[in-house]
Amino acid sequence: MTKSFSDFRYMTFDVVGTLIDFEGGLVDTLAAIAREAGVAFDGEQALNLYRSARYMPDVQHFPDDLVRVYGVIAPKLGLPAGESHGRRLRDAVKDWRPFPDSAAALARLAKRYKLIAMTNAQRWAFEHFARALGNPFYAGFTVDDTGTEKPDPRFFEQVFAFVETDGGSRDQILHVAQSQYHDIGISRRLGLTNCWIQRRHAQPGYGGTIEPENFTEPDFHFTSMAGLADAVESSLAA
Repeated sequence: MTKSFSDFRYMTFDVVGTLIDFEGGLVDTLAAIAREAGVAFDGEQALNLYRSARYMPDVQHFPDDLVRVYGVIAPKLGLPAGESHGRRLRDAVKDWRPFPDSAAALARLAKRYKLIAMTNAQRWAFEHFARALGNPFYAGFTVDDTGTEKPDPRFFEQVFAFVETDGGSRDQILHVAQSQYHDIGISRRLGLTNCWIQRRHAQPGYGGTIEPENFTEPDFHFTSMAGLADAVESSLAA
């Protein structure tokens, strides 16, 4: 039986794709390169190619890996070759913006819960994201901290250990994310209560995020962070 919002002390968050509009940021930079080169550009095609390139055997840590990714996808998109363009794609990450509702929703939730970031991004990128979000996090875990990426259970186990040192337990965590593959499926298998933020609810497919082998029905489901914050406030006020 799904818990109520009053049962949680912590909310853990995926960052890239849930709070930060990574698809928008990625497409904007690639589109700018295409315009400068006088090349027609399809954003959804770019995201599909990006998804395949990000899961090749020689993948590196994100977002430094975007230099390599650009080299893989540029010929297929008709974009100009050259490592300088790949570095431009990587460096643009620091300017990726939150979804319009992210910062305000996090500020509302932080009044009630301890917010913990869990991102597959490197620490340098997370620091930019956290500032753009208003620095709402009680703690933050990156691939640099954990040495692994979600959906590896070891990433989650390190967060559980931190929560235990803080006097809490995994039963008091609500895990919030948009990725079925990286977060929702594995959080269910690890016994967490989860909340799916379906950012692509108005678009087909999984965009730049790998498709899960099996869909996991979440405990809570919203199409925005604002929807989650509204539901929490309504529930706790009742």
